[in-house]
Amino acid sequence: RDGEVCAFTTSTAAPTQVWPGSQAIAKSKAYTANAFSLDTLALSTARLYTFTQPGHSLWSLGQSNTFNPSFLAPPREQRTGEERIAGGLIFFGGGVPLYNSNGKIIGGLGVSGDTSCADHEIAKRVRNLAGLNPPGGPLVDDITYSSADGSSVFTHPLCVNTWRNGKFIGEEPAASGY
Repeated sequence: RDGEVCAFTTSTAAPTQVWPGSQAIAKSKAYTANAFSLDTLALSTARLYTFTQPGHSLWSLGQSNTFNPSFLAPPREQRTGEERIAGGLIFFGGGVPLYNSNGKIIGGLGVSGDTSCADHEIAKRVRNLAGLNPPGGPLVDDITYSSADGSSVFTHPLCVNTWRNGKFIGEEPAASGY
């Protein structure tokens, strides 16, 4: 809860073969989910998406607490002493808050390296396997999509090849106007 990085991993044996930018994004997702969740309110980064878009109530929130890159470890190093997250807010899928068995928030988990929709699914599954779900269960702060769930203040856009809870939800619309 205090921003200390407790653990991290990469999807390859060679940490230099993952995107260095994803390190900052994953840490910022963990920080954001932790920073905006309470014991009584689990708020994944996916759920913050709509609120932070132009014209919505939290527009420009991301500029209030920028990430300090001096806290990044070089890709060749897995850990260098005490590492802390120094800000950085991300408002798309991949960050979930973590809770102990008494329902108290204890921190956040951030995943980065695929689409934000896939990152959310992976973070949610890791949290569930670790037994660190929020009060109300593993889906209480789940990602919602207008095409599958109807409109909501918590709506997140679809990604390419979007799956949720083992079910294919759809595809991001094709780009146009280029």
